[in-house]
Amino acid sequence: MSSDPRPRKQIHLAAHFPGVNNTTVWADPPTGRPTFPELSTPFEQGIPHSPAGGTSPGSSLGSQIDFASFVHLARTAERGLFDFFFLAEGLRLREHKGRIHDLDVLGRPESLTVLNALAAVTERLGLAGTVSATFNEPYELARRFASLDHLSGGRAAWNIVTTSDAFTGENFRRGGYLDHADRYTRAAEFLATARALWDSGPAGGPPRRVDHSGRHFAVRGEFGVARSPQGHPVVIQAGDSAEGREFAASAADVIFTRHSGPEAGRAFYADVKRRLPAYGRRPEDLKIMPGVTFVLGDTLAEAQERAVEIRRQQVSPQTALLTLEQVWGVDLSSYDPDGPLPDIDPDPHGELAQGRVRIADPQAVADRWRALSRAKGLSIRETVIETTGRQSFVGTPDSVAREMDHFVQSDAADGFILVPHLTPDGLDPFVERVVPLLQERGVHRTEYTGTTLRSHLGLPDPARPARKD
Repeated sequence: MSSDPRPRKQIHLAAHFPGVNNTTVWADPPTGRPTFPELSTPFEQGIPHSPAGGTSPGSSLGSQIDFASFVHLARTAERGLFDFFFLAEGLRLREHKGRIHDLDVLGRPESLTVLNALAAVTERLGLAGTVSATFNEPYELARRFASLDHLSGGRAAWNIVTTSDAFTGENFRRGGYLDHADRYTRAAEFLATARALWDSGPAGGPPRRVDHSGRHFAVRGEFGVARSPQGHPVVIQAGDSAEGREFAASAADVIFTRHSGPEAGRAFYADVKRRLPAYGRRPEDLKIMPGVTFVLGDTLAEAQERAVEIRRQQVSPQTALLTLEQVWGVDLSSYDPDGPLPDIDPDPHGELAQGRVRIADPQAVADRWRALSRAKGLSIRETVIETTGRQSFVGTPDSVAREMDHFVQSDAADGFILVPHLTPDGLDPFVERVVPLLQERGVHRTEYTGTTLRSHLGLPDPARPARKD
């Protein structure tokens, strides 16, 4: 029995729609595409389906843009009493050597459009959308998120991201280029302006006038949407740099992060939480939720075998070479994915991939990968498999529940954003087999006790500033 006198922390859970990333396995599972018996209202019956019961495009790729897929994953998360459903965003199709990256062929629908539709077919689940602070304006985005918060009854969340590359900016009128050093200064001013707008909305009285003039924005007038149920939508931030951590400590409610294991998680957790008092905040005011995957089996050996198979599906020979080229910055198509890593050094100025975050120190990454490859006798593909995976929980339902619980109780995280490897039914086994065990351990709710996302996360409602007029 643990001697820790602290009460057991509740585990916060969210579901990430897989979409276009290197977690998703694009081959249909051996059992075939799932049916969607829960789609029963006249509105939902209009969703086209294939004769076999799958999504109308008839493929796993098509499932990433079929509304039935979003409904299935969101309702599964709500059945598991998750805090929120999470959507990423892609403002431009990524390219590699001038060609569209394979995983981006269909792109992504606009996040807030999907979440507004999901508000009508869910009841308590939070709805989180990723939207860039670089390619939007505060008034318009504040209005859209306030509208989602009203339509959902207080379940909206904004994952605020920064985008500095000119490649993405080519899709926007002003060119969109932003110096890397300005990313967070713009984001901070953007968020502060949005919060002023949310606070100004009418609530039992006339709207308050907003008069903001800053380096990046000038906003003057009245906000056209009443103060929403949460006051402010929940703010999520994703970023691991020092400036990203400071921005999260000053302004975010949730951090979506990535850790390689418990030790890295505890170090990140301690570093971010220690920054909070400087902003008058408590440790519980900011939830740290790494993105993770999971693989379940009836035995540990079965789960490990499945995990190896899944990783080999996620990292095909072609994907392995593409990943290597992002580090080396040169064409490596002549190399054998099952052979050794290149003995040449990376080109520090080479850039074959566009629309992705650039490797900060490619030489250091290459040296680390070559050392690992030599020590373990790994091929190119095996090295990429070992070095690029997310934190993953692999085991029986009981061992996964136990490991997740330990991760949270040891202050390596406050919860997890689960990224299934199949769309849209990859979350089902976790909800059916792991959630009941977390409930038995007393670390996951057995029913929703509140109606807003802030209540699910245990976050305080933002205080509305006193009127100045």
